[in-house]
Amino acid sequence: MTLTPSDASQLTRGICALAPIVPVLVIDDITSARPLAEALVAGGLPALEVTLRTPAALDAIAIMAQVPGGHVGAGTLVTPEDVRAAKQAGATFGVSPGATDELLKACEEADLPLLPGAATASEAMRLLARGYDMLKFFPAETSGGAPALKAIGAPLPQITFCPTGGISPANAKSYLDLPNVICAGGSWVAAKDKIAAGDWSGIETLARDASKLGTSS
Repeated sequence: MTLTPSDASQLTRGICALAPIVPVLVIDDITSARPLAEALVAGGLPALEVTLRTPAALDAIAIMAQVPGGHVGAGTLVTPEDVRAAKQAGATFGVSPGATDELLKACEEADLPLLPGAATASEAMRLLARGYDMLKFFPAETSGGAPALKAIGAPLPQITFCPTGGISPANAKSYLDLPNVICAGGSWVAAKDKIAAGDWSGIETLARDASKLGTSS
């Protein structure tokens, strides 16, 4: 079975809608994988993006995939080999900084729902033409931030986004208030110092605070 782009977008949109923030995780120590996932899920952030930037990433995905209530995806998918490795490790969705035909095809053939990256209207339109209408806006802040994403949304209202890159508690709401934003990706909820210290309750608190960002103030 080959996953269609429209089905992939429907699946990733469902995952993105689980919480206003998707933690973007860089894991160096495999022993932190399970308690980190448990803390984030307990704090109300069940969709987790583990970036393939460290040697421990694939093993971390395999461990986190066993945490009840979690939905673990692989980020920084760049090549078809990344896709196959992520799928084998247990990732239930993928995230990419951009998109190539080879990467899209690999995800479709692997039945791995992909959140492909786009930073311009042309990139978004190209993905929409292929059937993808749930995209990652990356890098968000350096691509013009919330004002740029609002402007892109005016002529392309059928596309929804998960902005990532430079998102913080200070600016997250400016993105989440946009009608074309489902959620945002952020790394602050898994602060490196708290992971190193094994401060899982502190991370759970950060996650709980982040889970409330989508509510009206």
